Amino acid sequence: MSIEAKIEELNLELPTAPKPGGIYNPVVQVDDMLYVSGHGPIKLDGTMHTGRVGDDLTEEQGVEAARAVALTMLATLKQYLGDLNRIDRFVKVLGMVNAAPDFKRHPQVINGFSDLIVQVFGENGRAARSAVGMGSLPGNITVEVEAIVMLKKQEQTVL
Repeated sequence: MSIEAKIEELNLELPTAPKPGGIYNPVVQVDDMLYVSGHGPIKLDGTMHTGRVGDDLTEEQGVEAARAVALTMLATLKQYLGDLNRIDRFVKVLGMVNAAPDFKRHPQVINGFSDLIVQVFGENGRAARSAVGMGSLPGNITVEVEAIVMLKKQEQTVL
């Protein structure tokens, strides 16, 4: 089953891929590796999930924001690659949670991102991962995630 079909089967919808908010590239490719800049949690209406987990948001709301980041990142990857089936696997993920000082369940929040990616890509979505709490994030977004993604090897034609 194609990745696009899997996304549809899961009743997921990708938001519009965001434009860079600064002087950077959303994706940098080196050989078969994609380095994906930090992504925020864009809702389908174009607004962002904002707020601090453990303060004005619950852990469950943080998990939903992390799921939204996964969809946002997939939208960027689709825009960059044209076809999500070109992805072999997610290699490394860094998840950052806008968290109250006493909040300690950052990995559980970032599980929202990881769970969705595993649902879509199977075991190839299970990456090495770090999950950390931050005192703040740009625009007061709830979660930011960056990733390293490996592409499938392209078949080479011998002349």
